[in-house]
Amino acid sequence: MADIIKEKAVILLSGGLDSMVVAGLAKQAGYDILALTIDYNQRHRIELEAAKKIAAHLGAIEHIILPLDLTKFGGSALTADIDVPKQGIDSGDIPITYVPARNTIFLSLCLGLAEARGARDLWIGVNALDYSGYPDCRPEFIASFETMANLATKAGVEGKDKQGQGFTIHTPLLHMSKADIAGEAARLQLDTGMSWSCYDPVEISSGNFAACGTCDSCRLRQKGFAEAGLSDNIKYAAE
Repeated sequence: MADIIKEKAVILLSGGLDSMVVAGLAKQAGYDILALTIDYNQRHRIELEAAKKIAAHLGAIEHIILPLDLTKFGGSALTADIDVPKQGIDSGDIPITYVPARNTIFLSLCLGLAEARGARDLWIGVNALDYSGYPDCRPEFIASFETMANLATKAGVEGKDKQGQGFTIHTPLLHMSKADIAGEAARLQLDTGMSWSCYDPVEISSGNFAACGTCDSCRLRQKGFAEAGLSDNIKYAAE
């Protein structure tokens, strides 16, 4: 019997909870995982280590950690010497943790990798409900990027004629709450302790870090697990 050839999918794997769940869903859907992690010189290296653990756990056939120093641009508390806000998530403004055009840049890199590897499916963990006000997590952005991907690439233009398939951007978390996402992690039997969400980790001993528990990302994560009635396997400094 001939071997079944699985489709490949490029997963934007930050190392956060959302990207871990997206990678788990892609694996569940039967794809071979090509994981792409962007080392954009963010405030800490912890999520890069988390991405390595997640990629290995899910059996990624390739995991690229691509250096791209966005501190040269700045403009964000994650890429410049700006304090991470701790006042909460309901201000109504786009927060200073927004990295200028980050998902546009990162999806473009995913698109380039997909075209080079012959993949047509890109998966990203954007969320339009608990999205902290980031404009590049909205469904309008994703739809526009997918249109652009099929206009701007050789594979997008020719692939439809030869294979009947252009590029598809998969966003399974787009309309989920953080509680829904926590529930999916549990259903997929993913250890949430492998992932990292905190913007401003606290060193509690030499080389040992805990999540701050007060940045926007920590607040959203804690709220989601509490609403889902589930335990999270990461340590918070405030505990």
